Amino acid sequence: MNTRKNFMGLMAASLIGGLVAIGGYQFFEDKQPATEEIANANQGVQFSNYSNLPPATAPVGMNFVDAAKVVTPGVVHIRSTMKATQTSNNGSRDPFEQYFRDFFGTPGGGQYQQRPSVGSGSGVIVSPEGYIATNNHVIENADDIEILLNDNRTYKAKLVGTDPTTDLALLKIEEKGLPFVRIGDSDAVEVGEWVLAVGNPFEFRSTVTAGIISAKGRNINILRNRDRLQIESFLQTDAAVNPGNSGGALVNLNGELVGINTAIATPTGSYAGYSFAVPSNLVQKVLGDLEEFGIVQRALLGINIQDVSAKLADEEKLGVLQGVYVNGVNANSGAEEAGIKVGDVIIAINGRKVTKTAELQEKVALNRPGDTIEVTLLRDGKEKKVSAVLKNTLGTTTTVAATNSSVTIQGATFEDLSDTDQEKLNLTGGAKLVVLENGVWKEAGIKEGFIVTRIDKNVISNVEDLSRALTRSSNGNGILIEGYYPSGQKAYYGIGW
Repeated sequence: MNTRKNFMGLMAASLIGGLVAIGGYQFFEDKQPATEEIANANQGVQFSNYSNLPPATAPVGMNFVDAAKVVTPGVVHIRSTMKATQTSNNGSRDPFEQYFRDFFGTPGGGQYQQRPSVGSGSGVIVSPEGYIATNNHVIENADDIEILLNDNRTYKAKLVGTDPTTDLALLKIEEKGLPFVRIGDSDAVEVGEWVLAVGNPFEFRSTVTAGIISAKGRNINILRNRDRLQIESFLQTDAAVNPGNSGGALVNLNGELVGINTAIATPTGSYAGYSFAVPSNLVQKVLGDLEEFGIVQRALLGINIQDVSAKLADEEKLGVLQGVYVNGVNANSGAEEAGIKVGDVIIAINGRKVTKTAELQEKVALNRPGDTIEVTLLRDGKEKKVSAVLKNTLGTTTTVAATNSSVTIQGATFEDLSDTDQEKLNLTGGAKLVVLENGVWKEAGIKEGFIVTRIDKNVISNVEDLSRALTRSSNGNGILIEGYYPSGQKAYYGIGW
């Protein structure tokens, strides 16, 4: 009896438990669907390399993407090759090389052939017709120049002209419709403004780095021209620039060229914080001269200058702490004719403020001989404006040493010494007198064919060197001319100049 009661109790408990379980399932199924645990579309489950977040937007004035897209196709890679040369065994620096030569022998009577030297850098296409701007040091002494475009097309480049005084060069490739970088106004660039450097550092093609303009009108004494006509008024930036960037573009955020990257300040040879670019306004003037004349037409005011310092201002009682102090005026120069005097402080050129010598040199160099500029100066504490006609290195207002590489100076016409004559006389340059008429040269006893290689302490490699040296020596004290005749005879002459 008890057993039956227990069995019935178990059956009733099982039935009630089943009903409760079924009812609970129905209740929770309606409230919490089980499928949500494995397929919730609102959960952030995704692959680690994919994002469905909206694109990030940069603040106005800090979006580098558009500028990079515009400029990159117009920046090229340059490979410059210098031919192999015969070098004397005695000049070898490899301590083991002589043993290989002694064992295997060296053809050519003790001479051996060096491998071609290959350098690389960057360039900027500045017109759709194939003109390319770069640094002079990128292609200096190159026998072959190859251009590699951003789209992998390659071309042989022709050298249009160079200007060591600004470290600029102009190349040309035979192609049209090329992407190019528009030239902007470097005077409008402000310290603190964002800029991009585009080039090929370490041959990493089409590399873009960003920085700001750190300073303007910076002179770093890197262009040591023997005639002291170098122009250093660099834009300084902290955009990373390394070997291979030389000749590349420095652009603003509109994609406009504001400079040609040229140098870095470094104790190691690689980027260490600051880089320097030739400002685009000077680049445009130099390139225009090279395209039209094959050589830069340098305009000179004809003064010796120095920065105004606190010490100088106190000693000379200038009353100002900025500007360019005139400590010498050349005879028959545009400055002398304009009435500029020693002790004047120049504060503006053509209405543009100048606070140091680098800025003044740049502003003057933007002009050609024969151009008239307005000079604003301080004299005895009063502001004064004068007009000055700029002259060339010969003291005239005409273009000199154009594409024919010849110049006429006081009855004597000179040409660059040909490669044949250089090889014959074992010279590295010179200016050859090809036509002689009445004048100081003839009076000194110099004959046609004479090759000028030195004037006083100045080495003469070409007619441009000749014209510069004669301009600097025009003080009435006379000059010493050194050179050779085609026979190899060396000669010296004194000329009243």
